[in-house]
Amino acid sequence: MSQEIQLRVTSYDHPDAVKLNDQVQIEYQERYDGEGDVTFLDPAMFAPPRGLYLLAYDASGTAIASGGWRAQEANDEGYADGDAELKRMYVVPEARGLGLARRILAALEADARAAGRRRMALETGDQQPEAIALYLSSGYALSAKFGHYRFHDSSRCMTKSLTPA
Repeated sequence: MSQEIQLRVTSYDHPDAVKLNDQVQIEYQERYDGEGDVTFLDPAMFAPPRGLYLLAYDASGTAIASGGWRAQEANDEGYADGDAELKRMYVVPEARGLGLARRILAALEADARAAGRRRMALETGDQQPEAIALYLSSGYALSAKFGHYRFHDSSRCMTKSLTPA
């Protein structure tokens, strides 16, 4: 099936991206008994070369997964100069287990590296064990907290160097 899956660069406000974002927000609300992720995101944040937003489409042309990165620099939320922040990684339930998140993650890392970013940073949460497992198995390590949810007990922050060792 992976041959049938196409990754396409899109804008964060593309209708298919909005639809998947709405779905992931519902999942966040269910997992955390809250309002979803209220981190401010603007489509311009994902515009190359300071970001990228990807959607995965199945053979029928349906968007089934998403993910993006946006540039960050040292700021009062705890980011460092040269960071690329991973956002909105999501795979629809019926497409989970196909390796789509791993494929999107690798493409985002490669793009951020090519754009000169030095570190990929992400926030996830303790109610997303699948995400934590994906990131740990992809070379990410737990780090000091940063970002919008840095003061929340359920927040888990992770980073991975994008520069050669």
